[in-house]
Amino acid sequence: MPSIRTLALLLAGLAMFGPFSIDTIFPAFPAMGSDLDADPAAMQQTIAVYLIAYALMSIVHGPLSDAIGRRAVILGGLAIFVVASVGCALSTDLTTLLSFRALQGLSAGVGLIVGRAVIRDVLQGDDAQRLMSQVMMIFSIAPAIAPIIGGWLLGWGRWPLIFWFLVAFSLVLLVVVWLWLPETHPREHRISLAPKRLLRDYMSIVANSRFQRIAAAGAFNFSALFLYIASTPVFVVDVLGLNERQFGWFFVPMISGMMIGSWVSGRAAGRITGTRLANIGFACSGVAVALNVAYNLLVDQPAIPWAVMPAMLNSFGIALTFPILTLAILDMYPRQRGSASSLQAFTGLVLNAAVAGLLSPLVSHKPLLLAVTSAAFMLVGWMFWRWELSRGTRPPGCPRDPASLEPTDQM
Repeated sequence: MPSIRTLALLLAGLAMFGPFSIDTIFPAFPAMGSDLDADPAAMQQTIAVYLIAYALMSIVHGPLSDAIGRRAVILGGLAIFVVASVGCALSTDLTTLLSFRALQGLSAGVGLIVGRAVIRDVLQGDDAQRLMSQVMMIFSIAPAIAPIIGGWLLGWGRWPLIFWFLVAFSLVLLVVVWLWLPETHPREHRISLAPKRLLRDYMSIVANSRFQRIAAAGAFNFSALFLYIASTPVFVVDVLGLNERQFGWFFVPMISGMMIGSWVSGRAAGRITGTRLANIGFACSGVAVALNVAYNLLVDQPAIPWAVMPAMLNSFGIALTFPILTLAILDMYPRQRGSASSLQAFTGLVLNAAVAGLLSPLVSHKPLLLAVTSAAFMLVGWMFWRWELSRGTRPPGCPRDPASLEPTDQM
């Protein structure tokens, strides 16, 4: 097993190639639309198709890793992603591009979803929270630098160069995983791939009301920020009046907040209870969306830097909250961590796909409506969290309660 620092870097790298797949192409939307004869609404579907495929396959990555091991699933996903990225780079029409974007989505989730299970395979309690916070802190760099990289690559060549960059990045990860990542899920702990068993386990997790509350709290809270991420091609260029090389004005403050929040979360492990830390995170996000709505009510035209500062505070709050909610879900199902991670990811991804494909095109041109919709998502997430606390279940990190039995125990 590599050192904790090396493992954090490796798992963060694996989580990065998902955001890179989304954010690096944002600056290229106008050029891609011109070459492929696609309007902005059609180009938005390159994100929606990717996320839908990502969401559908996310329910498979976890059980596969529970059955055949974490390492094999990660390596297979990386190999498919390489092929898909080559296909995107060589696409000459929108239909072909969307097909290979879907293939990218089918494979991109292995790093993030299976990586969470790896963390709980090797560490427990406060140590797991610290490692997950370290992974989030490093991984947070990806959405900040991805559009910047995309903008510079677009300045050096045509938009296919961005996809060739994704090919190179995923090939490097493939080699690194092959050389350095050991198998963390031993054979004696693996489960059967029998469809009946998998369906039974999935239905038991989905039917668990505590899982539903915690997963929904995290999904809606993050969607408040993701709405802005999905809207950046319009928000940055049309609303803020910046160019394709200035996406960093939005992403750098946002990711800075997430990195600081992840650092604070890691430092707080063992010193502040998970419940209290999550409460602080939700409070920060609540203040952020309230300030954002107020700012958009007071000005006729949003402008930097004030238009992007609420996103920084919101991402800080999310970074405090997310490790607590994720570890709570993984701790509910020690023998099906991959399945639990998959279903948590699926919950968020379905919501994000709807945000990117349906909501973002409707509200991205209207700054106040964008801010109000974001605030509504955050409020719904907080309400699910308060519902969970009102049930009187044990806070994250404590021994399991009757609501968090294994699927096999429940059946």
